[in-house]
Amino acid sequence: MPDDAALDPDRARAVRDSFAAQSLMATLGASMTALSPGRAVIEAPILPGALQQHGYAHAGLTFALGDSAAGYAALTTMPAGSEVLTAEIKINLLAPGAGDRLIATGRVVKPGRRLVVVTAEVEAERAGARRLIAVLQGTMVPIAPD
Repeated sequence: MPDDAALDPDRARAVRDSFAAQSLMATLGASMTALSPGRAVIEAPILPGALQQHGYAHAGLTFALGDSAAGYAALTTMPAGSEVLTAEIKINLLAPGAGDRLIATGRVVKPGRRLVVVTAEVEAERAGARRLIAVLQGTMVPIAPD
């Protein structure tokens, strides 16, 4: 799996610092496990506090991880000093989030100066086996440095 080596080290550090500033990701126990141009992977354990009434990972956890992975994939394509905001994102839940952790892989479909089209896939992992549980597609907006 390609990682930061393909990104300019300052850019990789800026993206990882932005991720580290997200208190929700810290609350969920999420970590950014891979980062390359146009791609970001975020993983989180399925904690007892993130379950829905049937014992599966709550869709909110699935959405938060997919949105963040897609957003950080987009940020890797933006000019230095930029930040990113989600303009819109849609999710299709394909299967229950059953397992030990969720893995969200965000990718850039089409980079742009004003809009970046992104996608993300979220998988649930149990005992090393992964199952696709959600796909997201959306649009990210670059926020220019001050």
